[in-house]
Amino acid sequence: MDRNAFAMLCELLKTCGGLLDDGNVTIEEQVATFVNILAHHTKNRSVQVRFYRSGETISRYVHRVLRALLRLENVLFVKPTPVPDDCTDSRWRWFKFVYVLSGWEGSATDSRVLRDTITRHNGLKIPFGNYYLADAGYTNGQGFLAPYRGTRYHLQEWEDFDRAPRNHEEYFNMKHSQARNIIKRCFGLLKKRRAILRSPSFYPIRFQGRMIIACALLHNFIRMYMDVDPEEYTPITLDELPIGENIPNELESIDVVEASDEWSQWRDDLAGEMFDTWMSRRT
Repeated sequence: MDRNAFAMLCELLKTCGGLLDDGNVTIEEQVATFVNILAHHTKNRSVQVRFYRSGETISRYVHRVLRALLRLENVLFVKPTPVPDDCTDSRWRWFKFVYVLSGWEGSATDSRVLRDTITRHNGLKIPFGNYYLADAGYTNGQGFLAPYRGTRYHLQEWEDFDRAPRNHEEYFNMKHSQARNIIKRCFGLLKKRRAILRSPSFYPIRFQGRMIIACALLHNFIRMYMDVDPEEYTPITLDELPIGENIPNELESIDVVEASDEWSQWRDDLAGEMFDTWMSRRT
């Protein structure tokens, strides 16, 4: 981030996160120390040399900044604003995270993690009538729109003109894959900024989980408060690719993930409408 964005981050952590200047270490130095660890995945000993502070001081203030940053979830994790019908920009430049759940072991199944997410008190809220795109590993159920299985999907399968979609299922999968590519690029940007996400961490497990959320919050901050994101226009290497307002808790939300004939039919209707519109534009 540039200097102006850094100054705004310090002010936000002070006013909304409760970060204090105690007279020993300024807020700016506290934040710089914290961001340095995330960006370069440096050990405490290396940070001591860079900032001329003791290991205990570094650890204490890093945790203070982390706690202050986590208090900004309601500020930085927000819903995207709807795209207007008259929008002329063919690219959706949101590239922000709306919710992060960390701490699950890597061996846990996707469906198990998802069920845990939507049943938590402060978990992922999906109002009825809304949905998230999901890959084929998830159930195509209310609130989660998965691609058709057994049908061409990945973008490289559509590169040649003579391999254009032949039916509504193939066209739906192609558009689904394009949207998934945007999501993968968002994760790529996140990992590109933070070296701590690109290699095994030597920090405690609990600290690692909170750091992941912190990285996502800082990513959103940069997207919100910098006019130009320099990382968006730089190539992302393969090792960096992974896989508007808050929703009030009182809204009725989806709290179960299960397949249904009604939802499958809704997907068929949506795919058919998309395919018909595309075909009419080609003729």
